[in-house]
Amino acid sequence: MLLKNHSLAQYNTFGIEVKAGQFMILESERQLEELIQSKTDHLPIFILGGGSNLLFTKDLPYLVVKNALSGRSFQRMTDEKVMVTAGAGEPWHDFVVWCLMQGFGGLENLSLIPGTVGAAPIQNIGAYGVELKDVFWELAAIDLETGEKKIFDRAQCRFGYRDSIFKNELKDKFCITEVSFLLTSSGHRIMDDYGALQSLLKEHNISQPTIYDIHRAVIEIRRSKLPDPTLLGNAGSFFKNPEVERAHFEKIKAQFPDMPSYPGKDGWVKIPAGWLIEQCGWKGRRRGDAGCYEKQALILVNYGKAGGEEIKKLSDEIANDVFKKFGVSLSREVNIL
Repeated sequence: MLLKNHSLAQYNTFGIEVKAGQFMILESERQLEELIQSKTDHLPIFILGGGSNLLFTKDLPYLVVKNALSGRSFQRMTDEKVMVTAGAGEPWHDFVVWCLMQGFGGLENLSLIPGTVGAAPIQNIGAYGVELKDVFWELAAIDLETGEKKIFDRAQCRFGYRDSIFKNELKDKFCITEVSFLLTSSGHRIMDDYGALQSLLKEHNISQPTIYDIHRAVIEIRRSKLPDPTLLGNAGSFFKNPEVERAHFEKIKAQFPDMPSYPGKDGWVKIPAGWLIEQCGWKGRRRGDAGCYEKQALILVNYGKAGGEEIKKLSDEIANDVFKKFGVSLSREVNIL
């Protein structure tokens, strides 16, 4: 059923009040195929996942389709490997918990990330030393023009840092219907190299962590520094961690010896965006109801009635200050519409 001029406030984690020209909830692939075949107007189709990586700045002249495709299944590939498949509308964290309950490892470092399974490969979500591409097998998607179903393997998805082909050449051209992952059922690889994880595990006297220990530690860390979007509107990390050339990094490091960093690609160096923003004095500051979270400078929040344009303007100010102080450009992780 198509709804007209439908509010999207409950469908985005910033809680921004905008309206969709038309709106529907997608519960089956057949529903989408029939929609594409029968569509006669010129409204473009926009697929909405969990709304956790979006900033709406105006009403959307689209047919907004809320992806609610569900389902979970698995099949054994080897004695130690299992392929797990989930509907694109499944809440991501619920899916991670379900995998752990089956004894499957590989997703535990990605616990408590908001959003849906279908949105995860678009963003190539990552946290605490793991990216989705590390465990990705394939996904199925429907062409929004032809209704044709296509399978994409890892190479075809062209994963990058918080990036994929679905944010570039194929942006808004496909609706992902299900995603498959290659996980472990035994012989799990424990990824605990990330500094915050090591510190917390040591604090809890855990020297040989299990996948469940990593899962619980990640949740504890995230809850300690990230606001719950049901209580304080936000979209998680607003900016990507920038990568700079080694020579530029050394120049900044000479002026700021305590600056944290991580190895980047091709000899470049990755600098935490949150640290750069905090050094510019933005942590905890606000402009009206738009602000920079008091516990993590990388998070922009809606304290109540901020509009999308206010939050976007705040992000522009922050990025400009970082560039003036460090000569480093920040790229948004959040998609702005």
